[in-house]
Order: sequence, then C-alpha cells, then structure tokens
Amino acid sequence: MSLALRPARPDDAALILAFVRELADYEKLLHEVEATEPDFARDLFGPQPRVFCDIAEWEGAPAGFALWYYTFSTFRGRHGIFLEDIFVRPAFRGRGIATALMRGLARRCLAEELGRFEWNVLDWNAPAVRFYRSLGAVPLDAWTMQRVTGEALEKLAAG
Repeated sequence: MSLALRPARPDDAALILAFVRELADYEKLLHEVEATEPDFARDLFGPQPRVFCDIAEWEGAPAGFALWYYTFSTFRGRHGIFLEDIFVRPAFRGRGIATALMRGLARRCLAEELGRFEWNVLDWNAPAVRFYRSLGAVPLDAWTMQRVTGEALEKLAAG
C-alpha cells in the first residue's frame, strides 16, 4: 500500500477535469461545470500558471487531487494558499489521502512563510466539515462569500 503525491503535469489536464466533474457530481453541481481540458492545460501549464494542482496516486492509480492558488492578505502582509478543490475518489477514501494532500499544502505554507491556508466547504457536507475540524480548521462565521458572474459581471463591468 503506497501513496504518492506529485505536482500535476501537462498530460494530467483530462484527469483534473475528470476529478472536477466527479467532485461536482458529488456536490450535485455537475450542471455548473463549464471547464474544459484546454482550460486546465492553459491555466495550470501555460507560461504564467496562476493555479496549481497536486495529484494523489494510490499504488499508481489516480486517487485524488487538490487544486489551489496563491492569495494575499493585506492584514497579514503575506501571501497564502486558497484550496479551490480537494477530492478523493470514493474507492480510495479512508486511507489518509485527503489528509496527506492537506498536510502537503500546510507544509508549503510553512516552507514559503505564507500567512494563511483557507478553503470553503458546503454547509451540508457534514463529513467534510468534521474532517476539516479534525485538522484544526475553524469556521469564519462572520464572513460571507460574495460572487458576481455572468450577466451581473457584465453589467458591473459596463458601469
């Protein structure tokens, strides 16, 4: 039984999209996935990547992923990491894979002297909430995420 974590490679774009689609299906949001394989290839492996991905393999089989990017805190005056998505395929759960992915990102934060490691979790996802609490995460109850997309984004941009 062996777990290997590695940075995603350009030939992983299809795998990353598959993980995203599997996660979205679990979250009952598959209908919202617009991303394509070329999107991931461009943004993770282009000349100036702005998003990064770690792949977990269990005995050589793709088992999960963590997709993340750098943020910046004006209050701390430092960069941080925002975990956009983490997912472990159901057949591989219970083996410490998600914990290993999270520890890897926590180690990166410490090694790079980053100030924060943050992510969102759907409030109905009790297993994920329990998992994150077990890692020492605390909810930011006073903060509410805001989002502008589609027509509202176009209207805002137009002034």
